[in-house]
Amino acid sequence: MRKVLVRLGELVAVLLIVSFGVFLMVALIPGDPAVAILGDGKPPEQYDALRQELGLNDPVIQRYLDWLAGAVRGDLGSSIMPPQTPVAERLLAALPVSLQLAAMGLAIALVISIPLALWSAARQGGLVDRVIGASMFGLLSIPSFLAGLLLIMFVVNDQGWFPRSQWVRISDSLAGNLHHAILPAIVIALSEIALFTRILRNDLVVTLQEDFVLAARAKGQPPWRIMVGDALRPSSFSLVTLFGISTGRLIGSTVIVEYLFALPGMGSLVVSGAQTGNFPVVQGAVLVTALIYVVVNSCVDLSYGILDPRTRRVHA
Repeated sequence: MRKVLVRLGELVAVLLIVSFGVFLMVALIPGDPAVAILGDGKPPEQYDALRQELGLNDPVIQRYLDWLAGAVRGDLGSSIMPPQTPVAERLLAALPVSLQLAAMGLAIALVISIPLALWSAARQGGLVDRVIGASMFGLLSIPSFLAGLLLIMFVVNDQGWFPRSQWVRISDSLAGNLHHAILPAIVIALSEIALFTRILRNDLVVTLQEDFVLAARAKGQPPWRIMVGDALRPSSFSLVTLFGISTGRLIGSTVIVEYLFALPGMGSLVVSGAQTGNFPVVQGAVLVTALIYVVVNSCVDLSYGILDPRTRRVHA
């Protein structure tokens, strides 16, 4: 419980730092939001009235505290560019897309990388290990935008198996949603497969030299039971840590994939907000992304005690 309370305090501190940093950077960006909203050539009193309405004449600290008070209540402000809808509504519409892509990409990566890592570690130094290692380095060398373009060229344009654009929500059609989401999720998963496989394989090789594994071998346990039952769980620390980091990172870094496949996710929302000067949307999106990132990584840190009870005494 003490550790949970400490993590909650750290979560609040990180969110305050991130939100203030983003708010300050947005406030220092050159340009006048009033001119961006009304356009050029309007009477000066119209600009002054709009600045007063938006609170742009207040000090930065006061504007941040007002925004923070609203954010605590779930009010992230309104979009300053048409359509002038609440930021929270736009985020709630875009967030499920990015969350689904990140979740599907990570799920695909785990399903493929764990068996590959187990197989590679069991054949350490052999042909299988070398082939898997070379393949993973090859995947790491392919940028996500290039992988997406290649898949679009060969799978979408040539074969027509998957659609490139449009998005079907799960509430409308589960089959249609998966049909549209599977290809972007594969693009996201490619680099994660390489990272997860290499990290887990290296940790498994180290764990297989531990005394408890040697004792299990001396007892005559089958190799597959040793790998899955004895070595996998204590070798998963780095994988779980990387999984938590990737979860938060992918939610905010699917911009390229969402652009290639014309998906209405968080990445597209942030890019369009930055291009049009719609800064309340950018601030809200960064805050939500930071919240998810910190929560996921705090849960990952707390999960170490489940993976290996010995760490509870270390942290205590």
